[in-house]
Amino acid sequence: MANRKKTPAEAAQRKAEAKRLGIQACFAALLNGYAAGFVKGKIFTGATKGVCVPVLNCYSCPGALGACPIGSLQAVAGGRGRSISFYILGVLMLFGLAFGRLLCGFACPFGLLQDLLARIPVRRRKVPEYIDRPARKIKYVLLACVLILPAAVSAAKGSAASPYFCKYICPAGTLEGGLPLLIANAQLRAMAGALFTWKALVLAAVIIGAVLIPRFFCRYLCPLGAFYSLFSRFALYRMELDASSCIGCGKCEEVCPMAVRVTRELENSPECIRCGRCKAVCPAGAICTGFDLPGINKKETAEF
Repeated sequence: MANRKKTPAEAAQRKAEAKRLGIQACFAALLNGYAAGFVKGKIFTGATKGVCVPVLNCYSCPGALGACPIGSLQAVAGGRGRSISFYILGVLMLFGLAFGRLLCGFACPFGLLQDLLARIPVRRRKVPEYIDRPARKIKYVLLACVLILPAAVSAAKGSAASPYFCKYICPAGTLEGGLPLLIANAQLRAMAGALFTWKALVLAAVIIGAVLIPRFFCRYLCPLGAFYSLFSRFALYRMELDASSCIGCGKCEEVCPMAVRVTRELENSPECIRCGRCKAVCPAGAICTGFDLPGINKKETAEF
């Protein structure tokens, strides 16, 4: 049977998605550019390691050139560097105010993994709203724990506290840091115990979740995504729907990996990762993107 010819909307979506995946791959390679670390099984310790990247990328990844903001926040809040934690928060706030969750959609390596997993052809069912909406609050609880728990425990103990999210939950850390280091180091493999087994199970659960539910981790568990979502409605980078042009076909909501109700809440949704899939499939051209700057048309400021 001959392949069905793609419609213009499908061709546009395919092109936009390929472009976005390419950008994501470039960011992943850039953030983890110390290739020798994977061979040696050693963590990069150069000068750039003191700089936080604006996305979830594990400090312990052998190739990582920078530090993860979530790990850094916990480390300094749980120790003696609380002034540094305000500096990290300030930098993240600037990124949030400029881009909202655009970085989640275009720059996060763990987001790239989830997008690739979502391409596996399995039957997916929409998560019932009465489960989906409350479950999205979990990431805010985790964000509160990241910001408060290490400092509280440190104050109570009078000594440095562990980065609990990284130690017990973060699947990105297990995938990017734990597994490569264990593969390259026999000594570390011999030391791996119950904690690593637990984290491997968490990673496996998140991977299965991401196969069945697009952007599973981003929707429900990512504290950095939760932080950026607080700035989405104020961010300079915007996605807007022209209601007068919308024909109500629903294609935008069908392709949204975050299950945003595009026709009702696109502009103010804290869940929108600005991936642009809705814009790519819109037959009416009703969705525009770009930076909301005085005297500048959004449609002229971005191609995403």
